[in-house]
Amino acid sequence: MKRVVLFLVVVGMASMLYAQNQIPAYRFASGNWRLAGERLYQNDASARLAKVNFTVPQNGPMIYEFNARYESGAEDGQGGFGIHIFADSIIDRASWGTGNSYLLWLNYDESPITPGIPRGLSAQVYRSYTHSRMDLVESIDLNDYAYLLTDENLSAPVPVKLWVDGNSGEVRISDPRDPALLDYFYFYVNSRDVPLKGNYVALRTNGINLSFAMGL
Repeated sequence: MKRVVLFLVVVGMASMLYAQNQIPAYRFASGNWRLAGERLYQNDASARLAKVNFTVPQNGPMIYEFNARYESGAEDGQGGFGIHIFADSIIDRASWGTGNSYLLWLNYDESPITPGIPRGLSAQVYRSYTHSRMDLVESIDLNDYAYLLTDENLSAPVPVKLWVDGNSGEVRISDPRDPALLDYFYFYVNSRDVPLKGNYVALRTNGINLSFAMGL
């Protein structure tokens, strides 16, 4: 069930959008995006490389915060959602990668064809090198959390928070039930890539309709 993808945010392995009191400067690159009030919507569940680019200077310790809400499109058993952080360049069209960056990805796929991607609920970390090349760094099976899926959880905006130290490469993701707990899940990026620096963030969806708003 494709709507499982959003619940990955609920259980804690979540990708984040940079948070301020307002949305940073952005450009729609692919998919069907719109801004309505304080929420940003991606409305094309058929779009496999939907993307919106944000201008966000990043270096040193960074906090990314937002809330996400499932809208529709959970029918075909496959979908995903993620964000590139510390990107050094962007392109305003559909692309597989986003310059030099790291992509945190949430995935649900009942019949995966990519080696290393488990069936069902999972999360991936990708290293992006160009707009067309990415390598899978880590894949995490999250099917143990699937029993927590409920319509009530999926219909409510879920607060999420990510802390990244660009100097050390340490990444900590909070428990959405208590965003103050930043050690719910953590890892380190490749030491050869630090210090991390970039001027862009790219938010992506794959085969699902979601909406997002800044802050918790």
